[in-house]
Parts: sequence; C-alpha cells; structure tokens
Amino acid sequence: MFKLLRYISIFLITACLLFACHASAPTEFKRSPLKVAFGSFVGEYPGIIAQEKGFFKAQGVDVELISKRYTQLERANFSAGKYDGITSSLGSFIILSATNSDIQSVLVIDESTGADVVVAQSQIKTVADLKGKKLGANLGGFSEVFVTEMLKTANLTSDDVNLVKLEALEIHQRLKNNVIQAGHTWEPYLSEAIKLGGHILFTSKQTPGLILDIIIFRGDTIRDRPEDIRAFVRGWLQASTYWKANVQEGNAIISKALKIPSNTLSLEGVNLTDLGENKKLFQSSNPNYIYKTAKIYADFFIRSGNVTRIPELESLFNSSFLNPAS
Repeated sequence: MFKLLRYISIFLITACLLFACHASAPTEFKRSPLKVAFGSFVGEYPGIIAQEKGFFKAQGVDVELISKRYTQLERANFSAGKYDGITSSLGSFIILSATNSDIQSVLVIDESTGADVVVAQSQIKTVADLKGKKLGANLGGFSEVFVTEMLKTANLTSDDVNLVKLEALEIHQRLKNNVIQAGHTWEPYLSEAIKLGGHILFTSKQTPGLILDIIIFRGDTIRDRPEDIRAFVRGWLQASTYWKANVQEGNAIISKALKIPSNTLSLEGVNLTDLGENKKLFQSSNPNYIYKTAKIYADFFIRSGNVTRIPELESLFNSSFLNPAS
C-alpha cells in the first residue's frame, strides 16, 4: 500500500514538473509564408535563387513563390487577395492601381537595357516597314507604351499599324503563322522566334529608363507584416547580388527550378538593380526619377482611355523598406 502511494506521489510530482516546464516555454506562432507571384522575364527570377539558396529564410521570412504565365489572370488573382505580392512592370502597375489603390511598390528589381525586343519577320527591315502591318503587344500595359515609343522613332503612331493584343509567349507562334508581322517579346520566347526566322528590330536599349520591373504588395500585407516584407526585400537583393557574381550557378538553379534550358537564360540587356540604385531612383535629381517615369505611363494610359483616373503617384511607392527598421 505504502509502495503504491509512493509511486502515485512520484508520478504526480513528475507530471506537475513537466506541466510547469511546458507552461513556461514560449509559444511560437508560425506565420504563413508570404505568397508572391513572379513572371517569365529573367529579371523576375532572383526570387528563385533566394528561395533555393535559403536567403529568404536566413533573413527571417518564409516565402511561397508562384510562377505566373498569363499576366492578366495573375493580376486578377492578386487583386482578389490570392497573393500577398506580385512582380510587375512599372507600366502594368500604374494600370493596376487604377482599380486597386491599396497597393504599393516596395522594390525596383530590374531595368531592361536591351532584353525587351520587338522581333519581326524577315521582310520587315526597319521600323518604318511596319506601316500598315500587324504588331503584337500586350495592350493596356507597359508593352503598349514600349511599342509606341518604337514607332515614334520612324515618325509613326499606333494609328499607322494594326495593334494585336498578345502575350510575350505567343509572339513567336503568331509570327510563324503570319497572324502578325512583328511583336514585343523577350527570352526564352525570343530564341524561339529567331529559330523560326524572325530577327530583332528594336530593343529597350533604345528606350533607357522606360522599362522597370517592380515588386508590389497589398496594403493589408504592408500594414500587418512590415518586417516580413523588409526581410523579403533583403533576401531578394542578396539573391540579385549573388546571381551577378555567380552567373553560371544562378542560371543552373533557375533552369532546374523552372525546367527551362539554361542557354535561354542570360542577364545580357538586364540590370538587376541593387540597393544603391533603388535609392537613387527616388532622388528627384536622377534623370530616371521613378515618379517621372511613372508619370509617362500615367499620362499615356489616361490619354489613350485605358484608365480614367490614377491615384496620386506618391501614394503608390513605399521606399521605406529599403532602409533598416527604425
């Protein structure tokens, strides 16, 4: 009887000690990953390296990357709250802000310095030859502004051509089928167009500062998870720096993750913007001051009737995540 009571006493004491230890241990609440969708332009790929090399986790944030092929669909998904963040061209961001004012850009990820191209059939030798021809572009976004700037170099306007709404990934096949005679695209689709007999007619090297890609977050995510976004920005910039210093390894990581040939990956014509360059884009003395470039797009879209109203441009950019937490 005494032995039984002794065993019961020991059991109760042990149970109390275990409960006390458990109660005093801090409770960890795991946040859900930041869901960020990215596109098919090479400048949008540093996130893959950040994920595979563990840069996001090292900076203190879990990230779920979602590859987007069709930009219109993914913008709708973002607007519906399916993603926290999304990569976008500056021009497309301006369009999106017309119906989604509670979004902000937190980082410029790249500038296209030749990677965006208009590829044409062999008989189209100059931009002037496009008069009366069909020109493919993703209308209602930066693509339309880009091809419009190209047409200006030959004293043409969009009225002088037949604009056809197409995604970059559709251009090479539409050229082959003669649905269009030229179109705006980029790698890896450019290589396919070249294989089918197309040639480069015009590049973004001829429109310096016009084509910037950015990362946008929803307003509720910015308000609720500022430190996670700050960590995301650090991880992305770390990956950009790493890729530029380790091009072959970076290409191999991306090739494996996306299941695309590594020879279609190139940083030629793309400037992966670093922290210093991001800060300069917010200096009014900079010729490529981001508000000035954003106004080019805003004015174009209002003039063309794509939108009727755009929020104050200053409300669309949040450069605070480029700085350490105060």
